Amino acid sequence: MTSSYCLSSTRNTTLIKPQAFRIHKHRPSSSFSHDTLLLKPNPSLPRSSISLLRLKNYKFSHPFATLSSFAEGEDEQGSEIKVQQQQHHKGNEKSDEIFGGGMAQAFNISSNTASAISICIALTALTVPFFMNTLGQGLPLKTKLLSYATLLFGFYMAWNIGANDVANAMGTSVGSGALTLRQAVLTAAVLEFSGALLMGTHVTSTMQKGILVANVFQGKDTLLFAGLLSSLAAAGTWLQVASYYGWPVSTTHCIVGSMVGFGLVYGGTGAVFWSSLARVTASWVVSPLMGAAVSFLVYKCIRRFVYSAPNPGQAAAAAAPIAVFVGVTGISFAAFPLSKILPVALAQALAFGTIGAILVNRIIRKQLGHLLDQPKSHHTDPEDDNSQHKSIGFLSNIAGPTGTQLKIVYGVFGYMQVLSACFMSFAHGGNDVSNAIGPLAGALSILQGGATGGEIVIPIDVLAWGGFGIVAGLTVWGYRVIATIGKKITELTPTRGFAAEFAAASVVLFASKLGLPISATHTLVGAVMGVGFARGFNSVRAETVKEIVTSWAVTIPAGALFAVIYTWILTKLLSYIL
Repeated sequence: MTSSYCLSSTRNTTLIKPQAFRIHKHRPSSSFSHDTLLLKPNPSLPRSSISLLRLKNYKFSHPFATLSSFAEGEDEQGSEIKVQQQQHHKGNEKSDEIFGGGMAQAFNISSNTASAISICIALTALTVPFFMNTLGQGLPLKTKLLSYATLLFGFYMAWNIGANDVANAMGTSVGSGALTLRQAVLTAAVLEFSGALLMGTHVTSTMQKGILVANVFQGKDTLLFAGLLSSLAAAGTWLQVASYYGWPVSTTHCIVGSMVGFGLVYGGTGAVFWSSLARVTASWVVSPLMGAAVSFLVYKCIRRFVYSAPNPGQAAAAAAPIAVFVGVTGISFAAFPLSKILPVALAQALAFGTIGAILVNRIIRKQLGHLLDQPKSHHTDPEDDNSQHKSIGFLSNIAGPTGTQLKIVYGVFGYMQVLSACFMSFAHGGNDVSNAIGPLAGALSILQGGATGGEIVIPIDVLAWGGFGIVAGLTVWGYRVIATIGKKITELTPTRGFAAEFAAASVVLFASKLGLPISATHTLVGAVMGVGFARGFNSVRAETVKEIVTSWAVTIPAGALFAVIYTWILTKLLSYIL
């Protein structure tokens, strides 16, 4: 297996010359069976101009434990180095080596441990439904068995949501090194399940997302039941294909495409709300463009007002509470208003924003105070004196800070990125679990003699079931799409990762509030591209972008095709069972 390069420092303004290093063979610890190559400094060259490049099987440069440890993970000189690759696809090869060896290699665990985890998840998924109240008491055996199968269909869809969509929250944090893959998965698992259980909608409709006309299927309960199950299976199938190849696709678009296919074939053109479908299609363009534009501006603001400041570290520490204030205030007001009275809701949002800003400011001062309090004169690196505070244009290509200033900037924004990732993960669990449990609840209601149209109450155990499915998919296959978001589109650092996540969260929040067609997945991909464009068009890997856009275009037709096939199969089977 070819070894992969792991940069021990992250500054990207210095070009390393080949003669600066000599290759040495190094025998690692006994836990590894293969040799590790070290590129060691050539003694004949100045020490300050070089940095160690390590060849490792898998380990991110900055495991995020605390703010100070993150910042101090830089090398002694604090210089950020970028190797100018001749071809962009080398970045893809690197990610393939890190993530392509399966779950065991991605998490740096043994294959036996990975197999045991997978088996435990499978056994849990097969046995837990028997203990759920949803199967009901006193129901005929046939109905219980069909309810059991329905729960498995819902779990399959939720599993694939976790495998594909959770990269929206954690991909950039892993890509920039703010979190290791294992830390990201454990954090997301807790927050995704909590979001699904605590914030998942308790009321849904059999006609999810306003795509199908309910009246068309009145009196056709068996067909509608088969269609809902087929939609779950079809969307899950396409998500699984996309996750296998590492394509970040919209789970909402998957379920919409599946229901459109079912509605067209079995209900006719009058069974589909075409205006809703047009809005979904428009989001293919609106979402990535808005995400790219906002992330471009956010990253340029960071470079203009933080990187070019006389003291970038102090500027970053001052900017973080402002960003938290804006984010928490906007989220509290738009997503979780505590009052229906506008002035009261606004005052409450401002209060929450202020509290969040104060807390973050105290944490930053506590974790990085020893670096922030260092006098400027103590910096021995001449490059650390960032004297670019002369007149600089907003779109100017500004060189980043070095030394201690770089440590502080990356420490602050790494912490901010983890906070934004945690919020996005919690919100994702509460929002996207409905893509799995909505059709699931509708199918169970039809099967157990409930409503076939209008609103349906979702039991708490079904919400928990959907949350468990998302966590299971994230654990087993989530690393695949995380690799694409975090590594294969463009090179990410804490500042770039924060710009992408902050922009994506802002766009999704306010666009959804305004009723604009938006996709969280498409928005985040566009945001990651935006920070790449801010560094130059060549910084974005065109091959990866082409693959992702193609997968978006195929998502709805693929879901529709699978739904038609699965509905035909299920209607035949149900005709013998019911």
